[in-house]
Amino acid sequence: MTTELLIWLIPLPPALAFFLITLVTNKNKALSHSLAIGAALLSWLAAMIVFFRAIRVEHFGERPFASSINWFPTGATWFKIGVLIDPLSALVLFFVAWCVLMIFLYSVGYHNFGQPQGAHDRAGLPPHGALQHGHAVPSVEPLYSRFFAFISLFAFGMLTLVVSDNVLIMFVGWEIMGLCSYLLIGFWYGKDSAKNAAIKAFLTTRIGDVFMLLGIAYLYSAAQTLSFREIFSEQVLHTLAIIPSGVFGLSAAGLIGLLLFIGTIGKSAQFPLHVWLPDAMEGPTPVSAMIHAATMVSAGVYAVLRMFPLISLDEKTMFIIALIGGFTALFAATIAIAQNDIKRVLAYSTISQLGFMIAALGIGAYVAAAFHLVTHAFFKALLFLGSGSVIHGMEHGVLHTNNHALDPQDMFNMGGLKNKMPITFWTFLIGGFALSGFPLVTAGFWSKDEIFAEAWSRGHLIVFSVLAFAAFLTAFYTMRQITLTFLGEARTEEAKHAHETRWTMTTPLIVLSVFAVTFGWLGIPEHFPLLGGILPNWFHEFIGGTLAHHPEAAEFSPIPLIVSLIVALGGLALGYFAYRHVKTPQEDKLQLNFLKNKYYIDELYEAVLIKPANWLAENIVYKLMDMTLINGFLHLFGPSTKGVGSVIRNYFDIPIINKFFGDGSADLTYWFGGKLTRTQTGKIQQYLLYSLIAIFVIGGLAYWLLLA
Repeated sequence: MTTELLIWLIPLPPALAFFLITLVTNKNKALSHSLAIGAALLSWLAAMIVFFRAIRVEHFGERPFASSINWFPTGATWFKIGVLIDPLSALVLFFVAWCVLMIFLYSVGYHNFGQPQGAHDRAGLPPHGALQHGHAVPSVEPLYSRFFAFISLFAFGMLTLVVSDNVLIMFVGWEIMGLCSYLLIGFWYGKDSAKNAAIKAFLTTRIGDVFMLLGIAYLYSAAQTLSFREIFSEQVLHTLAIIPSGVFGLSAAGLIGLLLFIGTIGKSAQFPLHVWLPDAMEGPTPVSAMIHAATMVSAGVYAVLRMFPLISLDEKTMFIIALIGGFTALFAATIAIAQNDIKRVLAYSTISQLGFMIAALGIGAYVAAAFHLVTHAFFKALLFLGSGSVIHGMEHGVLHTNNHALDPQDMFNMGGLKNKMPITFWTFLIGGFALSGFPLVTAGFWSKDEIFAEAWSRGHLIVFSVLAFAAFLTAFYTMRQITLTFLGEARTEEAKHAHETRWTMTTPLIVLSVFAVTFGWLGIPEHFPLLGGILPNWFHEFIGGTLAHHPEAAEFSPIPLIVSLIVALGGLALGYFAYRHVKTPQEDKLQLNFLKNKYYIDELYEAVLIKPANWLAENIVYKLMDMTLINGFLHLFGPSTKGVGSVIRNYFDIPIINKFFGDGSADLTYWFGGKLTRTQTGKIQQYLLYSLIAIFVIGGLAYWLLLA
């Protein structure tokens, strides 16, 4: 099988699994998850084959795998649909395939496959447990098959986005994921909080998508193509760079790049469209891992990376990107330090880390941003799945004590889980250290250090300082999370009865923790003290080949390295010493209202946008425009229409239509019928006489005509 054909096939197994589960196997839980995992495994296998074939191609950026076919005519030409795997998409395909497969496997244990159905469980609500041999045990998810159908469609959307060779098909995959995020965030639709979170996510991301669609339309009108390879040709890029857009002094390339970037602001939850992502925690934890690591939010950064040759043509657009990314990184990190929900800490951490990547792209650090995108996907997927394992263990404790009022996601209800859940602890520790940038042994250190090095070498000292402070806060709140969750003594009876989760949940944690450590070794700078040169900086050489002009690696400077070490180790140490003896939220000095309430951004939007919009809809659109103007205008036609109708009825319908065409034709038919009935006497002799007369008449006429 050719590589190009294999690329076409990569997204298809999850799509097929979605339809089969929905239409055929939805009543059979085992068959449903087997189809979903089997499909993910096939896509993973195809992706690995494509990836390893790609890395064996010399100068792969100049000779990518590409294939296209005619889709629909556009006058004298055809709009083509196709696939493209270059260094960037090959690496994204690699981590997406691994993360998706691990999340699918993890979901089997998370949704308690093999456990009994709870007597009081209801579809659309989280399972509450069941009685087995007189003991309370976890119960299986009522909508088990539905979940695997939805995440299969989610995987199809992301894989389609990655392998597409043009902006339009990338946008199709983008929107499929938007739909799936709505369905999965609101998976437990019986909870009002889940329904509201799903609607909030869908509408917030749609704002960005509308602007992105405008950017796609403008791009096509200006370039007459949506193919990546054609857009990135020197001629098209030069044309877009010199054409003025007439908006804020931006070139056509700058405005197109800005519009496309607004789509990323929505999808990757950058300020000010970040508000949907923390509420997305209402969905099941595998959904959080899919959205926050492997697929949806990564797609936003991938879109900027994909369109970087175009976006980088305008300095104003790049400045805006760097500004929003840097602000978001610090803004979200300050909120994370005051969150008590184990998943919400990770949600704000995700927003912050995405800000790191966006800021890196804004200063032109293409390779560093791509590096952090890949490493972050592995360790953040690990952390989300680890948090789900912790919650699962706490829910066992809740079933043991029957205290359903306790929140199993509140870190202040945990503590002492290190010995209760050793696999979860050690893998979570690896993921947390990678997120914090623990030196040398974690992938997060190497990717984050490269962003610092690029910011320093390019002279972006403000961005460097902001990201360094955000990194310090990241290490701090990560160690706070680890300390409150795993270290010390159990704070509740439920935490004392927590225990390790099943192999289907712990195996993905182990696999992802390996990547959270080892993937960083592929990008060790050549001039790094002692370690540089032992392994080639493969990542920089490979991913840099995506661009027409291979970017140079940042020159080594000890200052970014020293800062990276200080913020990582200092933040981790401060987080541990500040929280090792904290037992209640009241003892936490960071439980400040403006941090816990996220700077009241949601309340601000409620007051400034939502309530005025509701008032406008109710009083202006409905009462004034609809009820008064439109209905009033329509009511003017009522009396006149009634009068015209009366005239038509009295002077045209009744005397003419009814009399001559309706009743008249009926009367005539009735008269003929009455006359003809007299001939129907039933006497055979009379019928024979009539027949004889008819024969003589017809014969006479025929004879007369023949003689004539």
